[in-house]
Amino acid sequence: MMPTRRLSKNILPLFDRVLIQRVKAAEKTASGILIPEKAQETLNEGTVVAVGPGSLDKDGKRVPVSLAKGDTVLLPPYGGSNVKIQDQEMLLFREEEILAKVTQ
Repeated sequence: MMPTRRLSKNILPLFDRVLIQRVKAAEKTASGILIPEKAQETLNEGTVVAVGPGSLDKDGKRVPVSLAKGDTVLLPPYGGSNVKIQDQEMLLFREEEILAKVTQ
């Protein structure tokens, strides 16, 4: 069994799956008041950490994933698979489950 640290650098999702790290909610208000952990809401935004090579179509040709590492995306409220890597919780989604790509 490989150590978790070494594994985290080499994770490559399969097919059209995307590994996402959810954006953390604000821990302080604009005026500096600390928000209790239970009162913090879960944001539906995340950053793409890794993407798979893409799925295969009916002819066996690879259809690439339209997202890239570093993209910001909107996530559905439910779904995805929880993955824990080096004490960080990440999510693994299929590309079709992701709602939108955020552009700036």
